[in-house]
Amino acid sequence: MRLRNISGSREIIGESEFVIREPEKQKGSWRSVFGNDRPIHIEIGMGKGRFIMDMAKAYPDINYIGIEKYSSVLLRAIQKMEQKEALPNIRFVRMDAETITEVFREKEVERIYLNFSDPWPKDRHAKRRLPSKEFLARYDKILAKEGHLEFKTDNKDLFLFALEELENAGWRAEKVTYDLHRDEEMMRGNIMTEYEDKFSSLGNPIYKYIIVR
Repeated sequence: MRLRNISGSREIIGESEFVIREPEKQKGSWRSVFGNDRPIHIEIGMGKGRFIMDMAKAYPDINYIGIEKYSSVLLRAIQKMEQKEALPNIRFVRMDAETITEVFREKEVERIYLNFSDPWPKDRHAKRRLPSKEFLARYDKILAKEGHLEFKTDNKDLFLFALEELENAGWRAEKVTYDLHRDEEMMRGNIMTEYEDKFSSLGNPIYKYIIVR
């Protein structure tokens, strides 16, 4: 759920050392932002940043870019980074995922994470869903040939929709679970999001797939 607009959030974001302004200027040169040649992983719709920050801590040899559309939400992630030890392998971008191909070069990203994305429940909004075939076409352009995309949600209808989109979009599921926290194999190394922690503690199943082209 989107947080209420917070006065001054855009100004704070614009001044933060953790945020990349004018990200389209980094297209094709994201590794130079981090000063190394390590793989780039991105989370689209990162929320308040728990997942991507924990990933960055767990895997210091990977560069992480968190993408968030809403300033009020991104502000929370920035505040977390300022309150804790700054992580050198993470940056944030405020943008709409529809323009993702304007920000990353072809095959520039090794892995994409979608976590608890907005379900856009009305049929007329289907193309706005982050696991839709329209977005899969965008991801196809920026993801490395052997790259993977991981998607987690508590919304069964959205998950079934996402699975149905794969074949026509030229993707296939490598791993699928309808109850992540009871799936021993897929839970190995699992890092939770805020929503995952909340919903799983209530006993709700978490759905996940890992897909490739």
